Amino acid sequence: MGALLAAFRSRRVGMLTGLGFASGLPLVMSGQTLSAWLATVDVDIKAIGLLSLISLPYSLKFLWAPLLDRYTLPIFGRRRGWMALTQLGLCLAIWLESSIDPRTSIGAMGMAALLVATLSASQDIVSDAYRTDVLPPEERGSGTSTFVFGYRVAMFVSGAGALALSDYLPWPTVFRIVALLMLPAVLITWLAPEPESARPPRTISAAFTQPFADFFSRRRALAILGFVMLYKFGDYIASNMSVIFLIGLEFSRTEIAALSKGIGFTAMLLGIALGGGLVTKLGLRRSLFLFGALSAATNSGYLALALVGKNHLLLAGAIGVHNLCAGMAEAAFLAFLTSLCSKSFSATQFALLSSASTLAGRTLGASAGYVVAAGGWATFFGAAMSMAVPALLLLSLVPKDAGPEAESR
Repeated sequence: MGALLAAFRSRRVGMLTGLGFASGLPLVMSGQTLSAWLATVDVDIKAIGLLSLISLPYSLKFLWAPLLDRYTLPIFGRRRGWMALTQLGLCLAIWLESSIDPRTSIGAMGMAALLVATLSASQDIVSDAYRTDVLPPEERGSGTSTFVFGYRVAMFVSGAGALALSDYLPWPTVFRIVALLMLPAVLITWLAPEPESARPPRTISAAFTQPFADFFSRRRALAILGFVMLYKFGDYIASNMSVIFLIGLEFSRTEIAALSKGIGFTAMLLGIALGGGLVTKLGLRRSLFLFGALSAATNSGYLALALVGKNHLLLAGAIGVHNLCAGMAEAAFLAFLTSLCSKSFSATQFALLSSASTLAGRTLGASAGYVVAAGGWATFFGAAMSMAVPALLLLSLVPKDAGPEAESR
């Protein structure tokens, strides 16, 4: 236990909790939380549905990530300068959202929410790059887990927390409270240690081309990319279909929310923290294999529900055990992505790799309903579990030195 706790004692690792909180806080302010506000003031459901397009910047952030690699602001350095600017911008943009009446100015609200999403995606880009640049190899597991821990807590605060607060305060006041919560992040960014300097791309053209050339020049680059794309595939599609499955078993929405937000959220946070410590102790490759296998195997809880039917105790166990293992796998996987990025263009490479990690789930996952229709839920969850096998086989082909061979390039 002492060895696990020692992994979290670094100042760098501690600072990443606050930076993760700042990165996760605005995520739902232009999504679920905004939709809840609009629904409570009777905005047309079609308009609310169209506002889901506002989340596109999170999927397209690799398009402007090279600019954040190429240019350095005059204060705080290449990474911290962009972080501070986006954090201040988010405080102002969320406050701007709070000042608009969505009943009379839905277009203006949509533009403000798009600004929040764009600034939030930009903060994600540079926060991921900062984490990549500042963490030495021995702190990647613990540093990644503390960042994700802060990120998940912030999503809960600005999601479920804001929703509960809206029962007692007007929605504009709730949004202003969240806006003010962004300000401590600027202080944390100022106090955070500066990463070792790395030479940025010399031209805009290089900023867009060198990250690709660097990655695909590595040995077994396609095996690495295949592993990145498939590691979370089975878990991604199983998670996307789980609520539909549980509703079909006649669990109430209140029961699903209580178990997923209570047991599930707590187990996920515990898994992230435990996974970060164990990565340091077990090593990254061993952790990826072990946690990935456990995360896939624990979908067996949902498979058992498909066979047994509605059972509250079994559901609680399935959610708790699976989220614990999924949190461990997430900590290891994000540490692995961090290890793949060159410090010269870590913003672009991390944005591309994180997008690739969800590509298979977002595209091939569209066929999940057909699998359920053809074979039933037990077949679906069995198939989701088996999808971990290709990723774990590819892991055996990933070189131990899969990261950049020379940071000076």
